[in-house]
Amino acid sequence: MRPSFKIYFLILVSFYVGCSDSITVSEQDTAEILKILASDDLKGRHALSSEITKAEDFIAAHFQSYGLEYANDEADYFQSFRIKEVSILDSELLVNGNEIDESRYFGFFSQDDVFLSSTNTEIVYLEKGKNFRSVFNEMRSSKEDKLVIVDSEYDDIFGRYQSYYSQNNRIMEGEERGNILFLISDEQVNNFSAHITASSKFYELRNVVGIIKGKRTDEIVIFSAHHDHIGIRTSANADSIANGANDNASGVTAVIQLANYFSKQPQPERTLMFVTFTAEEMGGFGSRFFSKKQNPDDIVAMFNIEMIGKPAVSGPNTAWITGYDRSTFGEILSASTENSEYEFYADPYPNQGLFYRSDNAVLARLGVPAHSISTTPIDVDPDYHEVSDEYETIDISHLNNTITAIAKAAETIVSAKATPTRVDTTLVD
Repeated sequence: MRPSFKIYFLILVSFYVGCSDSITVSEQDTAEILKILASDDLKGRHALSSEITKAEDFIAAHFQSYGLEYANDEADYFQSFRIKEVSILDSELLVNGNEIDESRYFGFFSQDDVFLSSTNTEIVYLEKGKNFRSVFNEMRSSKEDKLVIVDSEYDDIFGRYQSYYSQNNRIMEGEERGNILFLISDEQVNNFSAHITASSKFYELRNVVGIIKGKRTDEIVIFSAHHDHIGIRTSANADSIANGANDNASGVTAVIQLANYFSKQPQPERTLMFVTFTAEEMGGFGSRFFSKKQNPDDIVAMFNIEMIGKPAVSGPNTAWITGYDRSTFGEILSASTENSEYEFYADPYPNQGLFYRSDNAVLARLGVPAHSISTTPIDVDPDYHEVSDEYETIDISHLNNTITAIAKAAETIVSAKATPTRVDTTLVD
């Protein structure tokens, strides 16, 4: 047990107050857990920072105090893996004999020296009227080298993606991926050549996973959230720490409190798995690695909890569910609160494609009724990915009520009285 684990276990013990046997979640515990996860001491919980281990040890200490078991063949609560970060040092792109300015292209590369040309690389055109996000995700995961020509119609979204992805590339160790170059141009490409020079560094990352074994070990219900955020940001004022209180310390707080609640109940019918993912903000590496270690046929449902610290546009004590129409998961949750003040309803932002933009996506694509639950009005929230996402901006009562509502809604699935239908994998977003 490392020193940081011991320190955070002592912190945990100092404020821990148990929940009652009824569906009651301690608001005091909720506030204290959130306050620590969103503290300046963790410096924004960037996945590649040293401070992220403090958050992971803190979560594991809770799991240990509740008596959760280790998952699968793990030796502790940590599920470790490595990623390679490729930092671009220099690049040159020639198209039809002309040198292209760096502002017009970016890419994903899996090695330090990359040579691409029209003789060994497929050229793909992203034409007008296509779904940019969908094509982008398909291309970037390709195992073959590609040059993707993006129509100027997508200039705005191309600029946003380029700003985010142009500095460093990251790939999971052992994962196969081609070298993918995106170029915005309306020109027909007859020939091209590209040379990318980069350097690589490996990082070890950790998910945190604990389980409560049910009577049915091959039927699993997952409660999840990502514990990383975006770390330190350049700021005009004195505060440069993006604490991520809502995104997603609120979701992690829910996973911890749900683990506490279910650990005090009789043995569940189905096995419960509580997991917090790393590196969601860097491309969902944690959930991708976790999903590779699971048999999707054994997973009955996934409650992925994302930003529940602020009331939704429809008011407090309501939460929305992504992919509501993709399975009966949402209907089951909605029915569970019919005689209460809480309400679950369909994602109010259908055009943003949120169903496949969080840690539930990998398993959902495999047919698992894996859905994200959120409450934040993301279209108007001024604190999203800003240094202002602080503990003080969170509505603790709403957060606690949402955790309680999820615990109640999950009971019919946990007890095997209800089973969500599988996600139709033939539908494409």
